[in-house]
Amino acid sequence: MELNEQLRAEIQRNVAAALAEDIGTGDLTARLIPAETEARGRVISRESAVLCGIPWFQSTFLALAPESRIVWHVQDGDPIVPEQPICDISANARALLTAERTALNFLQLLSSTATLTRSFVDAVRGTRAKIVDTRKTLPGLRLAQKYAVAVGGGINHRVGLYDGVLIKENHIIAAGGIAQAFTRAQALAPSNVFIEVEVENLAELQEALEAGAKMILLDNMSNEDMAEAVRITAGRAELEASGGVDLERVRDYAELGVDRISIGRLTKDVRAVDLSLRHVEE
Repeated sequence: MELNEQLRAEIQRNVAAALAEDIGTGDLTARLIPAETEARGRVISRESAVLCGIPWFQSTFLALAPESRIVWHVQDGDPIVPEQPICDISANARALLTAERTALNFLQLLSSTATLTRSFVDAVRGTRAKIVDTRKTLPGLRLAQKYAVAVGGGINHRVGLYDGVLIKENHIIAAGGIAQAFTRAQALAPSNVFIEVEVENLAELQEALEAGAKMILLDNMSNEDMAEAVRITAGRAELEASGGVDLERVRDYAELGVDRISIGRLTKDVRAVDLSLRHVEE
């Protein structure tokens, strides 16, 4: 996946913050090693997963030792299996020891998001439904996790509150109704920003369609109501299912005919992929 300038800058910011958090005034333990010592390491997978996070991993080492050399045996988005070599590292020993944990943290976290996303994408394969992320991300790592979702085959929803309008229940109440909220959004939103309306029942769906909404989120609807929503909408708007989606039910949702299924747990419920960095004798 190609990195744009915004993401490149974000990678540097993520890495700088993570290293500052970990190193503080200096890595006391790494000073046990003579400053000029060189070392080699190898990252090994301990489980099956989808690899993700190479730019963050690499930037961590280069931030501490620009002469570090990393040879990758797989790329972001590739499946990995237990005991598979991921990369080989040659670097200053102190830098290798200092960077190890931070670099692995990024690789394990982002591989987790990519792996879970791929599981959902595979579960709906052959249907029209796309798997979409949400804003339920770890603070400070939103672009990183959205990158991981894309690597896993998912689609990014809005990045934040500035690049998309999602009119939810509280917005509707405060604005005085769906039609009022949607009309105001049309007047205020830039032309390059999408407007989506969240509905909880078929009556609200009808209101949103009558107001002219072209993107509608079906929040926590039953399968029966979702199927009816697809029938009523008849292609007039893009429909997104959301709420309590898991791997057991996602295929059922997809087969109802919705266009998108948004899943907060892709980025919210994280279980780090088990990766290990072994030091290799010269």
